[in-house]
Amino acid sequence: MSLTLSNMLPLGSKLPDFSLPEPAKNNKEFSSADIRANHCVVIAFICNHCPYVIHLADWFSMLAIDYQDKNLTIVAINSNDFANYPADSPQNMVAEVNIRGYTFPYLFDETQQVAKQFQAACTPDFFLFNTDRELVYRGQFDDSRPGNDKPITGLDLRAAIDATLMGEEPDSDQKPSIGCNIKWKG
Repeated sequence: MSLTLSNMLPLGSKLPDFSLPEPAKNNKEFSSADIRANHCVVIAFICNHCPYVIHLADWFSMLAIDYQDKNLTIVAINSNDFANYPADSPQNMVAEVNIRGYTFPYLFDETQQVAKQFQAACTPDFFLFNTDRELVYRGQFDDSRPGNDKPITGLDLRAAIDATLMGEEPDSDQKPSIGCNIKWKG
């Protein structure tokens, strides 16, 4: 396991356009154009096997449920090379959606181009865009990590979402996410 920090894409960056299949929905394409105009959006780069994702996956699922009636769209993307990491295959993504109760699209980035557009570096890696599709938060879910005995709260991401939904700027003191590196091809 290679410990990696997120790249901290510059605040104000525009939401990249993307269109990716959703394995749990028979590979129906979901695109950035499908996000409602009045919605903020969280893009989360996750996978199935990373201990850092596993550590908070159920809490991330609960966060999505907590905000499902708000003007927020959550999208998760798996960009890992599943040929070398079979636990991250599209078939296993379907199982993960069912196990975790994900209520948001969990998309497959087989070419890894979307991860490159976002400059995603690790799993998990979180990006929050406002209704103008400008990046207002990037970084950690919270301070909890496997084995550090800090409670999982989602505090950092929740605070950023709450501020953004109220039309305010999230705190600019943002900590990078920490996790496994994205498993790049080649």
